[in-house]
Parts: sequence; C-alpha cells; structure tokens
Amino acid sequence: MIRTSLAAILLSVATLPADKILAVDFDSKQAFATYCTGCHGAEEQKGERRFDQLRFPIVDNDTLVETQDAIDQLVLGDMPPDDSDQPDENTRQKLIEYLRTQTEQYHQSQTTTGGETVLRRLNRREYLNTVRDLFQLNTQMFDPSRNFPQDDLIDHFDNVGNRLATTGFLLEQHLIAADQVIEKAFAPETKPVIQHWHFKAPFIQQQELEYAHREAFDSKYLCVHETNNSENHWGEYAPILKFRDGAPHHGRYEIQVLVEGQNRDHPHPSHQVDIDKDEPMLMGIIPGNPNLGKLSDPQPFETRLAVIEVPDGKPQWFTRTIWLDQGFSPRFTYLNGPSNARNLQSRIGLKMLKEQGRKMERFGEHYVQALKEGKLPHLRIHEIKIKGPIYDAWPPPSRQTILGEQAFTRDRIEEIVTRFMAKAYRRDVAPAEVDQMLSVARRSEAAGRTAYESLKDTLTAVLCAPGFLYLDEKPDAPNSTKLSDVALANRLSYFLWSSMPDDALVVAASEGSIRAPKRLRSEVDRMLQDPKASEFYAGFCDSWLGLRELGGMPPDRNEFSPYYSKDLRPLMLQETRLFLRHLVEENLSLLNCLDSDFTFVNRTLGRFYGMPDMKGYTFRKVTLHNKHRGGLLGHASVLTVTANGIETSPVTRGVWVLENLFGTPPSPPPDNVEPLDPDTRGTKTIREQLAKHRNVPACNECHRRIDPPGFALESYDPIGRWRTHYAKNQKIDASGQFVNGDKFEDIVELKQLLLAREDQFTRTEIEKLLVYGTGRQIEATDRPEIDRLVSEAKKNEYRFRDTLQSVIESSIFQSR
Repeated sequence: MIRTSLAAILLSVATLPADKILAVDFDSKQAFATYCTGCHGAEEQKGERRFDQLRFPIVDNDTLVETQDAIDQLVLGDMPPDDSDQPDENTRQKLIEYLRTQTEQYHQSQTTTGGETVLRRLNRREYLNTVRDLFQLNTQMFDPSRNFPQDDLIDHFDNVGNRLATTGFLLEQHLIAADQVIEKAFAPETKPVIQHWHFKAPFIQQQELEYAHREAFDSKYLCVHETNNSENHWGEYAPILKFRDGAPHHGRYEIQVLVEGQNRDHPHPSHQVDIDKDEPMLMGIIPGNPNLGKLSDPQPFETRLAVIEVPDGKPQWFTRTIWLDQGFSPRFTYLNGPSNARNLQSRIGLKMLKEQGRKMERFGEHYVQALKEGKLPHLRIHEIKIKGPIYDAWPPPSRQTILGEQAFTRDRIEEIVTRFMAKAYRRDVAPAEVDQMLSVARRSEAAGRTAYESLKDTLTAVLCAPGFLYLDEKPDAPNSTKLSDVALANRLSYFLWSSMPDDALVVAASEGSIRAPKRLRSEVDRMLQDPKASEFYAGFCDSWLGLRELGGMPPDRNEFSPYYSKDLRPLMLQETRLFLRHLVEENLSLLNCLDSDFTFVNRTLGRFYGMPDMKGYTFRKVTLHNKHRGGLLGHASVLTVTANGIETSPVTRGVWVLENLFGTPPSPPPDNVEPLDPDTRGTKTIREQLAKHRNVPACNECHRRIDPPGFALESYDPIGRWRTHYAKNQKIDASGQFVNGDKFEDIVELKQLLLAREDQFTRTEIEKLLVYGTGRQIEATDRPEIDRLVSEAKKNEYRFRDTLQSVIESSIFQSR
C-alpha cells in the first residue's frame, strides 16, 4: 500500500506546473550521505553505481539515467536494502519528490535531437510479409528471404533500425530474392488445365521402410508410423513417391484420402509407446519438395496444410483443399504418434522373434514381424486422389495486382511501373524516380529483351530500391519531428501487421484524417480484427519475451521426451500468443500477464499441464483451478526458453524476470568473477551453491536481486512441468526474500508480490511496445511521455487495449 501511494505521488508530480515543481526544497546531499553513498560512494560501488558524485541540477544524460535509477529503486522499495538504515516515510517521499523535480527540470530544458528512429530497412519477416501482401502471394512454401543473413537482435528485438545493417552480401540476396518474387508473381503465364491423379496399391514406401512394408503388407498401404519431429526419421512422413515431382503449377489442389487408424488402443506399456490412447489419431498434410531434401525427412517448409482426425480400424474418405507451389507434393504424417518408431519396431520385433525361437536370417525381419503382429499404432492410407490446380479467378491475383485488368502492351509500361512503385514504396513517387526505373526497361530492351521481360526486369529493380527496402519516416514539415500522415500509416501498419498498409489505411493517410483520435482508434480496431494482426502477437511475444529463441537449446530427448513426442514447441507458442491476443481483444488488465485465472490450451498441452479432462485439437480458453499456471510465469514457453534444455538456473530465470517484466536488468558480472564461483564444494543444491556465490561481495549486490524470483521458478523443470523435487529426490525450496524484505514461500506468493509493482511492470510493457512500434530504443529523454502513459494506464485500470491505443497516440510513436 505504501509503494502504491508513493507511485501516485510520483505520477502527480509529473503534472504539477513548472513553478511548483522547481520550488521543492530538500537537502539531497544529506539524504544521499545517510542512506545511499555507503554502498554507492567512493569506497564501494555496488551494482556499478556511484551516487556521491551526482550533481544537481542535472546537466547531462548520464546523470539523468543515474537519477532515474535511484527514483525507481526508491519507489519499488528495493533501496535502501532491508539490512541498511531506512529513511522514515516522510524522508523517502521528499527524496523521491526532489529527484523527480530534478529530472523534470532537465527534461524541460532540453532541445535534444536524440530519440529519433534511425533509417531502418525491412527485417526478414517484414520483407516476406510485405512481398506477400504487395503481390497477394501465398507464401506457405515460398520464402525468398531464406538465404538472408539473420537480423541482428538487441534485447531480443529484430526491428531496431541501428542494428539492421545492409551489407554487400545482403544486397546480392535481395537481387536474387526479387527475381524469384517477380517470377512467382507472373507464373503461370497461361491458365493451366485441371489434371487428375489417382494413387493406390501397390504403394512405394521410402527406402528404409520398403522391404518391411512389402513383406508385411504386400505394399497395400502407404503407412505413417511416428510424429514429424522424431529423432531417427523412420516413417515420420509418408510421401507419394509416384508424385515426387509435385504440383505442375502453383495453385489450389483438392486432396482426397482414404485412410484408417490402426492399434490406437495398443497392448504395450505407455513408456514404450508414448501416445495418448484417449486421443484420436491426427494425420497432418505437410508439403515436400525433392529439391529441398529427402521427402521422408524434415524440410524448411513444415506448414500444416491440413489436419484430419482419423477413425480407428475402418477406412474413411476425407477431402481437403490445400495450396501447393509448383514442385511441391503432399506428405502425410502422424501428428500425435510415437516419437521413435525405429527403436520401437526393432525392440518389439526382436522380442517377438526370440519368443518364437527364431533367428533373424535377413536384416529387417524384426521390422516385418513388428509390423505384421506387433500391434503398433500407425496410419494406413489406402488411396489418394489429387485434382488441380483450381483457380477462383483468372488471371491470378498476383498478376492482377501488377497489370490490372487490362492485357499487357508495351505502351503500358510507364503506367504499370508508376502505379506499382507507389504501392511498393508505400508513398507517392516523384517523376524523376519513375524515370530512373524506366531507364532499366529501356536498357533491358536495348539488350535484346522483350517488352514483357523488360517490365519484369524493372519491377525486380523496384524491389531492390531503397524506396521498397526502407521504411518511409519523413516528417510532416521541415524541422519537425512529427511523422507525416503517410509515415504514420506505415509505422502503424508495420507495428500491428509487420507489413505494408492496406488500401483503407492509405486512404486515411491521403485524406489527412489518420491522426484524428476517433479515426485513429477506428483504424486500430479494424487492424486488430484483421487476420494479419497475428503477426503482432507473434512478433511482439518473440521480441518482448524472447520466444524467438524457444528451441534454440533443444531439451534432452531422453529426459524431456514429451517436448518431442507431443510436438510441444508450437503449442507453447500458441498458448502465449492467444493469451496476449485475448487480453487485447477483450481489453483486460495487462496485469493478467503477472497472474491470471485462465489460459489457452488444447488437449495435448492441457494434459501436459495436468488437466486430464481436456479434449480436442483446437485451443480454447480454460479457467485455471491450479494457481501455479496463472500468468506468463506459468507458461511453458517462458519456462522452456529460460532453461538450457538440460537443467534450470535460478539466475537465468531471475534475470529474465527483472529484465522482461520490470525493465531492471542487473549489471553484467565483474570480469574477474566466474559464472558460478567461488568454491561450491560440499553444496548439494543450486540454492546452496548460490548462497556461497553471494558470499563474494562482488556477486552479492546483484544476486540478492536476481535469485529470489529464480528460486520460485525452480518449481518448474526445463520444459515447464510442475515439480516438487529435483531428480535425486531433493525437495525444492521455492521460497525467497526481496531486497526490501518482502518474503514469499512459493510461486503463488511471488506473483502476489509482483502484482504490487504494477506501475513498474506497466512502464516496462509500455517501453517494450514503443521499442517494437518505433524501431528504436527508449532514451532517458522519453521519460516524461512514458510517465504520462503509465499514469493514463493506471487511470484506465491497466486495460491492455486502451494502453496499446495510448501508445499509438503518444508523441513518441508519432515522431521520427
């Protein structure tokens, strides 16, 4: 309650008139000498902070940052620490108010040119999304950016302008990618004739399975034996080898499959055959291309084109219409099947041969035996029919967006290029810019290319030009920092869609009405209802929470097999994205991120969490009766990305909490201190090791802040399962104590303490949204506007959609 009151005082100070602010009188030197400089002075600088050299009024940004840090620690109650002399509440409030006065005075005196977004190019995902929308292409099997170098990250963000370097190699890749895009956009040249294919016995299985299937099933079926993320790739995909060249043209294809499930209710122990008997067998259709690798192995494009619940024991026809790029064919996989069919078949087959008193006369007989009589779960496909390509309209949308409704003629080149450039550049184009591109067409024709080919060359050049590759963020007037209406439309579109503005947003900008609060709110509401808004939830979760790295340190397959057998990675990501989407769409409090009584799961993830009654492949909102799972700290995505795949670390998870939830990352450890040193011989648990570690003065200052939240999160293993003991039956102690003396016994009590820091969390959330939205890092000079946004969020009871709207309306978002 005291901290809440202090926060209210701080926020009220920000709205005082200047003459009132500057009239605050307080002996800051005495207060700092009494309560601060003992730990942050000439003799000792804990956390690499030194407050005895602070001079007021503030004259530089370094002092501003140090002062603001002191304010934040005082408001949170983390400083002075509970084992030091404490100021009475009146003194604490006066010190906070005095320091806040100094920061406000400095902000008012500044005419900084800082805080501007560096000219930034499209990152990889923005490039792909923009190409998709510019040409209305299906990109499920097409990624021209696949060979681009990885975008540099800063604090997990992949769209910060000063990190998006453009190298000679990247320019070469842009040229290759542009050529691929244009060729795909124009293909096919003439409308293809619909073709029909019919595949039935005898089926050819991939090489490693062919002998066993021929002997066991007389090649009557195309079989799938395991999930598509297995370790040995032994029957995880069933490709149609007689259709290995794939679709002859890009387009939609109707797939009919006669399929049945076998042995879902098998007789084997669950630890050997790791499937859920109560769950229907799920068959996925995934694209494959022989030019990208073996059709029976994982490939770069693992899009689930369709998912089918397969009945047991009786073949049934299913029809799905899917998109296939030229050269791709459908592959079938058993989505919720076993994860190691090779070892499973080998072990059971050898056991059966031994029980029959037989010796293996030819290698592979044990696989034959397992398939014939082992009663192992698998999918059997009896027939496949394919029809296509099917087009709803002709010419296809990708060509119409370039050529319009008229046929191409040479005298239309200037008109086509002008219109296309304006759309690709996302702004009006000058005649000189158009003429520069038309010179490409002239040179191309002079070199012997046809007019049609020269148009393609010109459009390729447009996709390599700065006008396309860089975001237009011009001001609305000379010497202004406010974005123009067109630039604001672009920023808003790349914030919520990670792609170019649509026609409605372009109209709002051209009319000059996009900045009007009512119109802006209407546009934001519309954009959030669009399917493209899924890019915001994916991109922001990846950047804010670091989920882009999920799976970067793969969990051990033996110790954490459900991560693979249940294909948990996409399910983990889906939960967190749906959770964030729900907070925004329903305008719920963003404090639900710290604790909530609901989440989103499907049957597989729900049972992983210990919810035995969950049913269905589709995710749905569920009420949590177990308080361990509420909020982001209960999400398996967060808990997995903060582990190393083998073990957990309170330090890693503690740093994650400080950095991502409260915006207070600890200082880097001193150069002369090892990651977990000093001598930890004789310790039994990680808690004991860290206790010894904290005995080193250089380590103690940071670890007393880092370790407590990390201890509470030890109740989750490296893939987010709840646990009460470590592997050697050592009981987990999830209790801890913050620097300010607040204590907790477990994760449930920790979350209650975190909720008391609502303003600090809100500030961090707003800053993360602004970094993601503007493509630049937050600076000290942004503090007054962020303070205002935090105050506004508090007045609005921290409702997420309102906060998001306030961020978009802020001067930071709408400025260069």
